[in-house]
Amino acid sequence: MWKKEDVKPQGSPEKPGTHVNPPTHTNPVAFGGTPASNPPQPVAPPAPVLASSAPRGTASIGQGIKIKGEVTGSEDLFVDGVVDGKLNLANGSLTIGPNGNVKADVNAREVIVRGRIEGKVTGRDKVLLHGTAQVTGEVSTDRLAIEEGALLRGKVEAGRLASKEVVAANSGSAAD
Repeated sequence: MWKKEDVKPQGSPEKPGTHVNPPTHTNPVAFGGTPASNPPQPVAPPAPVLASSAPRGTASIGQGIKIKGEVTGSEDLFVDGVVDGKLNLANGSLTIGPNGNVKADVNAREVIVRGRIEGKVTGRDKVLLHGTAQVTGEVSTDRLAIEEGALLRGKVEAGRLASKEVVAANSGSAAD
């Protein structure tokens, strides 16, 4: 590949035992200049650039991926593939992309749907159905937003219920 002779500057005499730094270093002596008081420092490699447009800290299940089973986590998740089973994101947001197909019980802080989902959907803060969304099953959330064109079939519970009222309604017994 590269030979030391290939990177030596013009006009420098070749001496046996002399070492020439590669061009990524700044060494004035090796390139015919005067010695510097500080030794040369290597050039740092550039920071890696992420090719994904997903925000940092978001996991992704791509179009060609199929998962059967239970997926749990605490960070955000973008699904554009197939998931069959359970999705539980304690404090995360679940986004189902336009190519996503989910047959699962879903529990997340926030659920955003652009693709298909079948099952029980629980979004503690909100559930957002974009125009391309197709949801079949139960939806339970504090806030529900449905764009024109979205399809929703099933049971919906939206808004906050006082937990004491729910407990009182369910605590009655047959003996009373």
